Amino acid sequence: MASVPSLASTLQQQLADALTAALPDAGTADPLLRRSDRADFQANGILALAKKLKGNPRELASQVTAALPAGDLIKDIEVSGPGFLNVTLTDRAIITTLAARAADGDRLGVPPKAAPGTTVIDYAQPNVAKEMHVGHLRSAVIGDAMVQILEFTGENVVRRHHIGDWGTQFGMLIQYLFEHPDELRHGGDQADGEAAMSSLNRVYKASRVLFDSDEEFKARSRDRVVALQAGDPETLAHWQRFVDESKIYFYSVFDKLDMEIDDPDIVGESGYNDMLEETCRILEETGVAVRSEGALCVFFDDVKGPDGNPVPLIVKKTNGGYGYAATDLSAIRDRVRNLKADTLLYVVDARQSLHFKMVFETARRAGWLNDDVKAHQLAFGTVLGKDGKPFKTREGTTVRLEDLLDEAVERATAVVREKAEKVGLSEEEIVENGRYVGVGAVKYADLSTSAVRDYKFDLDQMVSLNGDTSVYLQYAYARIRSILRKAGDAKPAAHPELDLAPAERALGLHLDQFGAVLEEVAEGYEPHKLAAYLYQLASHLTTFYDQCQVLSDENPAEVVENRLFLVELTARTLHQGMKLLGIRTPERL
Repeated sequence: MASVPSLASTLQQQLADALTAALPDAGTADPLLRRSDRADFQANGILALAKKLKGNPRELASQVTAALPAGDLIKDIEVSGPGFLNVTLTDRAIITTLAARAADGDRLGVPPKAAPGTTVIDYAQPNVAKEMHVGHLRSAVIGDAMVQILEFTGENVVRRHHIGDWGTQFGMLIQYLFEHPDELRHGGDQADGEAAMSSLNRVYKASRVLFDSDEEFKARSRDRVVALQAGDPETLAHWQRFVDESKIYFYSVFDKLDMEIDDPDIVGESGYNDMLEETCRILEETGVAVRSEGALCVFFDDVKGPDGNPVPLIVKKTNGGYGYAATDLSAIRDRVRNLKADTLLYVVDARQSLHFKMVFETARRAGWLNDDVKAHQLAFGTVLGKDGKPFKTREGTTVRLEDLLDEAVERATAVVREKAEKVGLSEEEIVENGRYVGVGAVKYADLSTSAVRDYKFDLDQMVSLNGDTSVYLQYAYARIRSILRKAGDAKPAAHPELDLAPAERALGLHLDQFGAVLEEVAEGYEPHKLAAYLYQLASHLTTFYDQCQVLSDENPAEVVENRLFLVELTARTLHQGMKLLGIRTPERL
């Protein structure tokens, strides 16, 4: 595993050293380096430094330029405007750095974190005995991407799926199952999620009808809730049947999403039951929570309702029942104390932001969160239809997640089939690639949008070969693989001695930014920035194809080899980047 400094970081260090050497009175100074359309990079830090030192910025810039070391990194540097430095790198430096990245296997020269911590990611939170709908999509997709990205950086990641598996509705469901024991199917194919959900739906609807029409059944259901909360073994056994049946369904949906969900990672609301009373006792004894009209509450000066009165976080209700807050606070205690987490990341709908703001502040007051242990909500917006309204079916009901994925795969398979004959795909490959393209299209549309923003769900656009779509990136990857297959005896090889065409330089400089982008994405929990980087990479590749023929008898062998080297490294970067977003890259499309 080799850590390869980026060209930008190497240049940044050289400029910082030159600033210190030329201007010792300035102390530690940041050259404020950024990419530029006038050169490869522009350093803007001297202007602010000149004001601080009361000097002429252009003169200071010239002093810094004179202090730069000779070497293979900088080809040209000029002073521009009020002391800006425009820097052009040597072609040799670009190819040499990329060759070092290429030699580092799947990591591509990206170093792991020097001091990794432990992050618990709470994502993909379906509810037992209920169908997953489009609202569950974003938590699952964004959360899974952040798991992959953080693990790639070296972070120790603990997955947690906080499923809704507790509450008063289970009294109704369990009581119905007691009285109609054959209604919930037994065993069967573990992958048969549709049959599992059909069975759960049948029980839910029948029990709801009975609950609403039969007062005696309603009373028995309420008694069953008490038995469930008290840990009655027979009641718990029936409850477990609902959980197990729901998991069959969950796993089938996650499988369609091409996501891996492991049983030990599923710790639902019920997993914290034994901690609830202790959590409440600690909060009350420490004065973090107080009694108000019989309920145990936490108040905040800056959280008020429409009437201007404080809105509390209710930890324990007047009737002795526990709210979501008690469970969430107990989960924080568990994750910090038992899982040794120093970061808690919640991938949860933005509409729950106030709840989590109050929960996190309560945990800080209690000492469970502090400067060393932090919690962050990765809030996401709503999935909208083409009309800009929340995505619904024509009948106005919430769209089932399975139906949405099935339609995406169907559309994508049709797109793949159109190209299949030209590429020579078998029917098996068409079906497989159709799935990868369809699911990838749904994921990318989500991940390429800043999480907090709403986005429109438009399948026609998602499976388009043009524009910022996963299909465009997948075809870019497949096109490179096709070129490498056609290369025959010519093999990718870096040739630092060659002069590069503008499109080659642009592609190379963008490839070198992969590690810096991943670092920014991991620190800010912003997977859309990785998607943007990959789209820009594919765009640079398209320009490169237009301007630089890869396989040509007219080109010297070393030019062919160097261009094959560039496209192969591009393919590997596309593949690794898409993998971190949870999207497959088929070899042939």
